[in-house]
Amino acid sequence: MTDKQLLAPLAGWVLPLTAVPDPVFAEGMMGPGVAIDPTGDTLHAPCDARVQTLHAAGHAITLDLGDGVSLLVHIGIDTVRLGGSAFTPLVAPGDSVRAGDALIRFDLDAIVRQAASAVTPVLLVEGAATIAPIAGEGLIAVGAPLARISAATAEGGLADAAAGETLRRDATVLLPHGLHARPAARIVAAVRDSGAEVTLTAGDDSASATSPIALLSLGLAQGRAVTITARGGDAAGAIDAVVALLSAEVDAPPPAVAPPPAAAPSLEPGALPGVPAAPGVAIGRAVWLRPDIPELPTTGEGVTIERARLAEGIAAVTADLAATAGGGQIGGVLAAHRAILDDPDLRGRAEAGIANGMAAAAAMMTAAEAQGAQLRATGNARIAERADDIRDVALRVVHAILGTRAAAVSVPAGAIVLADDLLPSQFAALAAAQVAGFAVVGGGPTSHVAMLAAGLGVPMVVALGDALRVIADGTMLILDADAGAVVADPAPDRIAQAQTVIDRRAAAEAAARAAGDAPAATADGTAIHVYANLGSIADAEAAAAAGAEGCGLLRTEILFLDRAVAPDVAEQAADYRGVVAALPGRPVVIRLLDVGGDKPAPYLAIPPEENPALGLRGIRVSLARPEVLDTQLRAILAVPEIDRVRIMVPMVASVAELIAVRAALDRLRDELGIGPVPLGAMVETPAAAATADLIAAHADFLSIGSNDLTQYVLAMDRGNPAVASGIDGLHPAVLRLIGMTCDGAATRGVPVSVCGGLAADPLAAPILIGLGVRTLSVPPARVPATKALVGRLTLAAVRTHAAAATAAAGAAEVRALARQFAEEISR
Repeated sequence: MTDKQLLAPLAGWVLPLTAVPDPVFAEGMMGPGVAIDPTGDTLHAPCDARVQTLHAAGHAITLDLGDGVSLLVHIGIDTVRLGGSAFTPLVAPGDSVRAGDALIRFDLDAIVRQAASAVTPVLLVEGAATIAPIAGEGLIAVGAPLARISAATAEGGLADAAAGETLRRDATVLLPHGLHARPAARIVAAVRDSGAEVTLTAGDDSASATSPIALLSLGLAQGRAVTITARGGDAAGAIDAVVALLSAEVDAPPPAVAPPPAAAPSLEPGALPGVPAAPGVAIGRAVWLRPDIPELPTTGEGVTIERARLAEGIAAVTADLAATAGGGQIGGVLAAHRAILDDPDLRGRAEAGIANGMAAAAAMMTAAEAQGAQLRATGNARIAERADDIRDVALRVVHAILGTRAAAVSVPAGAIVLADDLLPSQFAALAAAQVAGFAVVGGGPTSHVAMLAAGLGVPMVVALGDALRVIADGTMLILDADAGAVVADPAPDRIAQAQTVIDRRAAAEAAARAAGDAPAATADGTAIHVYANLGSIADAEAAAAAGAEGCGLLRTEILFLDRAVAPDVAEQAADYRGVVAALPGRPVVIRLLDVGGDKPAPYLAIPPEENPALGLRGIRVSLARPEVLDTQLRAILAVPEIDRVRIMVPMVASVAELIAVRAALDRLRDELGIGPVPLGAMVETPAAAATADLIAAHADFLSIGSNDLTQYVLAMDRGNPAVASGIDGLHPAVLRLIGMTCDGAATRGVPVSVCGGLAADPLAAPILIGLGVRTLSVPPARVPATKALVGRLTLAAVRTHAAAATAAAGAAEVRALARQFAEEISR
């Protein structure tokens, strides 16, 4: 054959074959080639060819290039499992196609959510030829030169080995998705290793087992009968291997997105299980929020013109974000979005796409998707959730470049909003719409939108999976975000029951608001302080309005993240001063810098770690960078009303760490002539919980960070989607360590608070109080509800309840007990 140039069949990011997240492709079992991580929705012909085969699932196509040379394009990894739902073939076997013709349309969002990867291998699978990449790793536009296929000298096949007795065996295809690319490649590899000549026959059709294309052409579906014949070499071993490979998938990669957790035994029948993201109960009609993505031009009008458009678009969005910046959590998210726009890597990727012939809008979107894919590939759910923010920013820039506007987000008050994924900009637009709640197919409990929902007190359930998509607009729903469930078309008595819960809670919260910042207490008179977790001055103002008795956690890392340089003393002091002033007469606990792990600060140059959760993070960072600790302590000590300030040390694992911080604090106090300032430790490691009595000897207070404590106790990374559904702070092991912390602190007369997610969980709070916790620090919007809950409790009841919880077999049993307890105290 003559040399043939292949054009990029997809827009996206070119990768070497070794980067494909599947060993069958990465190790060349299927043949040599290249790969593209796509950003579009259409596969195009890379050259003039004839369609040879098209898989029944629509995800893979082989093209006959002539002279016995065949090319396979396999859209995504493990996409056969989608059963064709994401693919629309535009051609049929036998069709002749020209370079650039559309071959298959696909739903990229569905592939990203449901398949192992969207990375698409382009492989030379048959013929006496070689394939060599032309394009280097990076962005590429549809139709740009990708690779070159050149003629090669054909080597001898297996025919010479075909000697000896012919063996035959009948078998049945048991593969769940029939014979597709992965098992076909493994059959070819096994047969070649055996040295035998093997043929598969189904009906009137036969195929050599050394040809993946021929095997795919058989179209062997699950349950299809097939006859295997083999001769020469290890014929018997070859047949055994083929039968085994037709019987079950081997090393199939796990889904990229973890399925939602199985319904707990106590969930009502028919409820869709998800993950709680913001507590509460809501009733309303379903309203779907559909994605609004403008049509993108693929070909640019020249590098100079498109670069100018990109720069103008970025400048326009930067100005718009600056003009709409506000306080609170939404303001913090918009600040993070401004930092994304300043990212030189994002802009560099977009400019590289323009240099490869892409239009500015398409280049920006492609760059964002490539960056997002990198974040998702980390396997860390908290990091992967930030891909939504990058996509959100890119869409703003795309609209600015095209001169379009995103469709107005209009949702009736009282609706329950359903979405595949909810972008921060969409949430910001809905903030004033008085929606009843949110139910999301994907997402995570630590995403920006989850934090925004919790901050506004709007119930939210995430990770509900594909089952949510069957719910139609207008369907009546009960959203139980305490349990992490959605009930569709509930019976009238179930609606009445949920409404009673909502009304009772609303009345109790109204009474709590009317009491202002008066201390909360149980029904039998035990004082339980309800503080607020804050990240900004606006949060502090909201907390004061909600009746918070103080701030139990000021997250100072918000000042340090998403920026190129660390904040100086003056900038930090101004922020701390503003928060303290917004809570007159009330204590404010300022947590020292908590970065590292899933919260990187680029300017600190923390080296890559195999397991960041167990590496340089929390107070370890500040002790390793004394200048960072010195600057922050000076800024805190500059607060005028320092007598109301407490300082909290994150991620303490040993007494020595707290002693080191105490020494630094005392040195600066002496230098500045300032009196004692309370210093406390966060209990987030099992070591700190187990030695709480020793740490309490050097601390003025202890505060439990339940989120990290849970992941360390259960040895489950809360950023790993494979185990995320099993992470529950109500696991008895976690509760026992919380109880151990309270007992250890009590030996020194040191108070214990909880500032992690459990404090805001209405099912967990009674157990925490029963274990000995006397301060709960929650999002500002949860302050009235938490105060109201405390007022319904008695110390004797919660102690009995806590004892039962710590004796339970698992988290599901604890939650069942907690729901029963909640019903009893609500009567």
